Amino acid sequence: MIVRIDAGYTAPMDLVVNGQPAYVYTGGKRFDAALPAVVFVHGAQNDHSVWILQSRYLAHHGHGVLAVDLPGHGRSTGPALASVEAMADWLVAMLDAAGVAKAAIVGHSMGSLIALEAAARRADRIAKIALVGSAFPMKVGDELLTATRDDEPAAIDMINIWSHSSYAQKPSSPGPGFWVVGQNKRLMERMDPGVLHTDFVACNAYANGLAAAAAIKCPTLFILGRRDAMTPFKAATALRQAIPHAQLAEVPASGHALMAEAPDAVLEALRAFLR
Repeated sequence: MIVRIDAGYTAPMDLVVNGQPAYVYTGGKRFDAALPAVVFVHGAQNDHSVWILQSRYLAHHGHGVLAVDLPGHGRSTGPALASVEAMADWLVAMLDAAGVAKAAIVGHSMGSLIALEAAARRADRIAKIALVGSAFPMKVGDELLTATRDDEPAAIDMINIWSHSSYAQKPSSPGPGFWVVGQNKRLMERMDPGVLHTDFVACNAYANGLAAAAAIKCPTLFILGRRDAMTPFKAATALRQAIPHAQLAEVPASGHALMAEAPDAVLEALRAFLR
């Protein structure tokens, strides 16, 4: 007797955005544009995998999930885009390619600026935005910015030290062989040379944050770590004041890498916001 076990649909969507193949993770479920769509946008030198826990849960609980690899990141081809504005336009083009009329956007760090700019530019396409580990201006220190160009390994070390609240997850690792800091470092090391510098220059140069925030009418959520050294908690104050209707989910024990350091807190905040 042959027993067939259907493990479900786990392949990503294959999209072409602005003439370039784009990788989009759908959370282990076939994407259904009829469901409420949620787009996850990663930060600098990252890819869709930083959202793996949150995106997979939402995909299995009533949402159509699109966790993107931005151009030049992860499995998406083409050069990394040089400005937040260009990335916001790419995000809307990705919605077109996926056949999505309107979506909620969840962005981390650089991705939060992309979500903000996209919502300001195309209010007709963006239903809600969640800004995780956000700040404006998102200035990069001269030493770190120079290191992203001239000494990428040193830059990656600095970023990982400053992105996590401790070198080892407390009180222990979430699972056997799981090391939050090392995992993020290895992910960053897999990117092509030059992507890190391009991303950080884009964050450093973005100047439209307050104007974009003033134009935001959709529901907005900030998810911020109190121990964030990359985008400190207070650095989001100007954005929060510019979006007076915005909600705040404060994560006391997390640094900048909130999705890995505080996955349950981030998921619970998103579940309540997207409900």
